[in-house]
Amino acid sequence: MDIDKIREDFPMLRGLKMQGKPLIYFDNAATSLKPKKVLDAIYDYYASYCANSHRGDYDIAHRVDVEFEETRKVVANFINAKSENEIVFTSNTSMGLNMIAYGLMKELHEGDEILLSEAEHASNVLPWFHVAQEKNVSIKYIPLDSKGRLTLANLKKSLNEHTKIVALAHVSNVLGYILDASSFAKEIHKYGAYFVLDGAQSVPHMKVDVKEIDCDFLCFSGHKMLAPTGIGVLYGKYELLEKMDPLLSGGGMNTRFDMCGNVSLQVPPLKFEAGTPNIEGVIGLKAAIEYLNEIGMENIDKRERELKKYAIEGLKKLDNVILYNEDSESGIITFNIKDVFSQDAGSYFNAKGICVRTGLHCAKILTDFLNTDGTVRASLAFYNTKEEIDTFIETCRNGGNFLDAFFADE
Repeated sequence: MDIDKIREDFPMLRGLKMQGKPLIYFDNAATSLKPKKVLDAIYDYYASYCANSHRGDYDIAHRVDVEFEETRKVVANFINAKSENEIVFTSNTSMGLNMIAYGLMKELHEGDEILLSEAEHASNVLPWFHVAQEKNVSIKYIPLDSKGRLTLANLKKSLNEHTKIVALAHVSNVLGYILDASSFAKEIHKYGAYFVLDGAQSVPHMKVDVKEIDCDFLCFSGHKMLAPTGIGVLYGKYELLEKMDPLLSGGGMNTRFDMCGNVSLQVPPLKFEAGTPNIEGVIGLKAAIEYLNEIGMENIDKRERELKKYAIEGLKKLDNVILYNEDSESGIITFNIKDVFSQDAGSYFNAKGICVRTGLHCAKILTDFLNTDGTVRASLAFYNTKEEIDTFIETCRNGGNFLDAFFADE
């Protein structure tokens, strides 16, 4: 992997470097940077064939339709879905999970249980809270082990005949542990329950095969995998998508309706895509996946693990850093500087040109497990470098004196 060439593909890195401004972007778990290939694809749509999708009977509208549906095929191949008809375009992971929660609501009855974990992002907690209240069902939590990892043993202890839905993150957005999703799916399906997988932190960084995993649903966001904001994907097994009710109604998701209120819906995936979609986002997503495929997801996974290992080795040599997930497999590093509030530490990193995330990271139940009010999260991507990590580690070394160091720069 020619990292110098790859970094040249990202105008934000190249541009700020030319302006003489520091930028070490370690907030990739929140949003990734965008390569020129993606920006060019979006510009080309607006400059060359800007029209609506599935609505026009003229040449440029047909081109939009072709690009739009071709992206569906590209996404299906990327996650190894059986068919492009199992791919629903959404606005993000949150929207996809809400659509699943709403669509499965009619499958739930009083006394049923939904299984989550303490490590879940708000997007994979709050929709289920709403469903539980509406249907008078229970939310239960699979216990984490001492490190914060979900184990198959604890899943087995939590499953029972009342379990109807298990919704979990494939990779935790705080601790970065990778779920043994295929093994979990086998156990979950023994009880006839649905397995909903939050792939926001996995699909951008590793090869995800929905056939191999055998999850019933998978959601992920484009903005975390080089694509624009406002575009996401809901994958669902086709027979389940057929059973589900759509969350949104409007143009494009029906075949006909009459004055008496009779409505005939499109078949999946179109019945879930009401209104004008985020066309630029879909086109940008296609370009992003093509870029990722050119590099190779296996290569991306390998490089990010190497960067994580290098960073952890350096951080462990410091006596002022508290690490919460040193042995997790992903590129997420969650830590604190001793005796420094996480957001104060974030301000100090910012003064040094380092972008990190601080606070609760939308996983607000997890704070009780970690016994802290907030953490600092540095999340790596394949375009980051060991030189950036060296600067980051040196900044951590001086982080305990953040006020003196900060004002010294003023």
